[in-house]
Amino acid sequence: MQRYLAEFLGTFILVLTGCGAIAVNSLSGEPQFVGIGLIWGLIVMAVIFTIGDISGAHINPAVTIAFWVARRFSTLDVVPYIVAQCLGATAAAGVLWYLFGNHAETGVTHFNPEVLDLTQAFVLEVLLTWFLMFAVINVSTGAKEKGITAAIAIGGVISIDVLFGGQVTGASMNPARSLGPALVSGDFDQLWVYIAGPIIGAILAIGSAAAIRPGVCCPPSAP
Repeated sequence: MQRYLAEFLGTFILVLTGCGAIAVNSLSGEPQFVGIGLIWGLIVMAVIFTIGDISGAHINPAVTIAFWVARRFSTLDVVPYIVAQCLGATAAAGVLWYLFGNHAETGVTHFNPEVLDLTQAFVLEVLLTWFLMFAVINVSTGAKEKGITAAIAIGGVISIDVLFGGQVTGASMNPARSLGPALVSGDFDQLWVYIAGPIIGAILAIGSAAAIRPGVCCPPSAP
């Protein structure tokens, strides 16, 4: 139960601070994309340091599913982890709505149709999450993201992905991060892109990692 609570709290903190930074920046009307990118990376780093030894600090259903595909994670824990992550993200989105009202809608992920079409946005979310999970699977221990190396590497990749793709797709890479704000705002437009894209990208990363580092995945199945 402690692991599920840790995933709830970790995802709550992630969405509260990451989407909160977007909402606060929208108040001034001048989004600071570099600062927002750094905040997402820094909060992921902090969460890994904080709960990595408890739950593994997945804080992302796509990461949990990918660890399961790699046979590093118990089948019995997959659904509870995902439920905890989605509940944490939704609770954080609710708090942001209470604090900032309509400005919290800026945390809802949408792609920019002036730059990308639907297919291109989907492909970019796949690629961004592939890069993230490729780093995660190579620096993690078992199904746990913990330690200085994992925290710095994964936090760095998050910041890079947000700086690269944030202005065109929102760089979600995390179905829970997109689902929470969507549920609170009632805006489900394009949501499937941010659920399917990250899951597919994370699974593809397992195959890529196994191709260059055969021992990185697929030991005997976890119970």
